[in-house]
Amino acid sequence: MKPEHIASLVHMVRGERVLFDSDLARLYGVSTGALNQAVKRNRTRFPEDFMFRLTPQERSAMRSQIVIASKRNIGAPPYAFTEQGVAMLSSVLRSARAVEVNIAIMRTFVQLRRLMDSNRRLARKIEAMERKYDEQFGVVFDAIKRLIAEDDARKSQPRRGIGFVS
Repeated sequence: MKPEHIASLVHMVRGERVLFDSDLARLYGVSTGALNQAVKRNRTRFPEDFMFRLTPQERSAMRSQIVIASKRNIGAPPYAFTEQGVAMLSSVLRSARAVEVNIAIMRTFVQLRRLMDSNRRLARKIEAMERKYDEQFGVVFDAIKRLIAEDDARKSQPRRGIGFVS
């Protein structure tokens, strides 16, 4: 189970990185119904910030971006599990595969966080360089404008004729 594969299943919904119940079920090797049944039996372990059901509008928006299992297109919208919800699943699903999958998912979330942090740092460095070089190029542009203005002034002065004056 590679982080790149899991990372492709992570989506942004309501400002949270989430995994859908059908994707988690596939990773854990169980049916979506079995996963949701295990969650229902332990509902108090999954508050709204750990797991939530997509609204019909969110499902439509996600459907345009990804393919949600065809069964889901008719029935209730999927559940979305946040990182904490996925971690809580490990206490509900107790198979060896569930432990292995959870470890891989947690590593993926950590890598995604590191990637986001490095991208933010890179964006800040680029902005600082742009400001620095904008100031330096500002001097160059001012000099070019002065040269153009001097050239225009010289061109507007009357020209002396070519040849000898008698």
